[in-house]
Amino acid sequence: MSTTTWWSRLSKQEKEDQHDRAFELQLDEKDQRLQEQTNNDTDLSPGELTFEEDTAGGMGRHLGVTSCTLLIVGRIIGTGIFSTPSFILSSVGSVGASLMLWVLGFLLSFCGLFIWLEFGTMFPRSGGEKVYLEAVYRKPKYLVTLVFAANAILLGFTASGCIVFASNILVAAGQPAGRWNERGIALGVIFFVTLLHGLAPKTGVLIMNLLSTFKIVILAFVVVTGWVVLSGKTHVTDPYYNFRNAFVGSSTSSNDYATATFKVLYAYGGWSNVNYVMNNVHCCPLGLGICAVLYLLANVAYFSAATKQEITESGVTVAALFFGNVFGSVAERALSVFIALSALGGVITTTFSASRVNQELAKEGLPLPFGNKFWASNWPTGKSPLPGLIIQLIPCVIVIIAPPPNIAYPFILDVQGYPQQIINFFIVVGLFYLRWKKPDAVRPFKVWWPLAVFFLAAASFLLVAPFLKPANGVGDTPPLPYYLYCLVGIGLLFAGVLYWAAWRIILPKVFGYELVPRKERLSDGTVVTVFSNKKIQ
Repeated sequence: MSTTTWWSRLSKQEKEDQHDRAFELQLDEKDQRLQEQTNNDTDLSPGELTFEEDTAGGMGRHLGVTSCTLLIVGRIIGTGIFSTPSFILSSVGSVGASLMLWVLGFLLSFCGLFIWLEFGTMFPRSGGEKVYLEAVYRKPKYLVTLVFAANAILLGFTASGCIVFASNILVAAGQPAGRWNERGIALGVIFFVTLLHGLAPKTGVLIMNLLSTFKIVILAFVVVTGWVVLSGKTHVTDPYYNFRNAFVGSSTSSNDYATATFKVLYAYGGWSNVNYVMNNVHCCPLGLGICAVLYLLANVAYFSAATKQEITESGVTVAALFFGNVFGSVAERALSVFIALSALGGVITTTFSASRVNQELAKEGLPLPFGNKFWASNWPTGKSPLPGLIIQLIPCVIVIIAPPPNIAYPFILDVQGYPQQIINFFIVVGLFYLRWKKPDAVRPFKVWWPLAVFFLAAASFLLVAPFLKPANGVGDTPPLPYYLYCLVGIGLLFAGVLYWAAWRIILPKVFGYELVPRKERLSDGTVVTVFSNKKIQ
């Protein structure tokens, strides 16, 4: 009987393998049909490269359902839920308003996910927003690409996660956070992650998956501990204190809610990660819903174990405060290691995605130091873009070294969030434009239009409200002006416009040449666009 059972199990496994192979073949055929559409219709072909050229080289489409879901969960559950609740509460002024913003953040992320999926299924290639913007805003050529590049390269850093890792490691070690010991640890993290993904990509994906699973466990532990606190079985005297009159002290300033929303959206920021690596996946992740439930329950846990004042004063170590109030100082130090590892997982996942965006930008022929072929390559392993990781590394190092962390962390989140809303605004406008201009285009997934309208309205609010005066008159990054992060974000995008003008208009006109594109295949199989200067007679 055991022999029969063994063979029946083998036969069942073979059938499952055959089903998986057939499913992958169907998906490949679907991608091929989509790309035949985009290649035949020049108005629907983003960038200079065809689908086959864009996906040539690299690691291929090897991420399955598990890796794909963990990629999203790993990006969402990073530093945000363990470090931003204090800043959000400080901005909006009440527990009730803070919890409502976490719900709003989920709704906006939910809408954004389905908008991005419509674009992602129409254009199944790596690059995320870059690809969608190029497909809609085709003239002037390369303008939108360089504007997006300015945002992705100058603001695509993971410095915030490195700072949170360093802060929690110092808490665990019982050491005060000095100016240079914190920065030294943070720099060590980003260099380690860069070399990990650049030299051992498969190991990097494995560690990313393991830490993603670990982060779910840690966050679940926070949630369960919160339930125990609410049951009254700990030494916390009144766990329901913050939930009585929960909306007392709520801010009436639109600026405060907009600034807090940027931080909430940062915490939810991984929902678009699957579209950054569309070459590597075949599925839509389901991690957003899991994270939303865990986020709400984790905030309830924080508010049950600490006063509003304690939370607002905790800064980036609010999770460590929670563990200290519930378990004592010894446990606080021990559990801070787990929070640090969660932050490390967020850095690893974000870096994985950001490097591929940088590689996509270089493949399109953008003018970069030492030529774009190096930055577009998968050197040295042929399987992972170490040059793209270096692009991401440079601004991260600068941000870690330059400003003090107590102001830098919230300012970084705000200055990253504002230009992202500008990009979101134009992507949703582009969605409606393509539906009007190309109603018969193949759309394997189509978002319900009220969701897109809601997302557009929210983006519009987040672009205007930060310029209104906050309730305290100074915002959450004094002594910096409350509107400074908006101006910095706009300025960085405008820098992309100036860079485009110099490359495409001013320099060719001054020196009398025209840019002539050609395609080259690198040794690792990657196809890139290269521009040469042809002298005008």
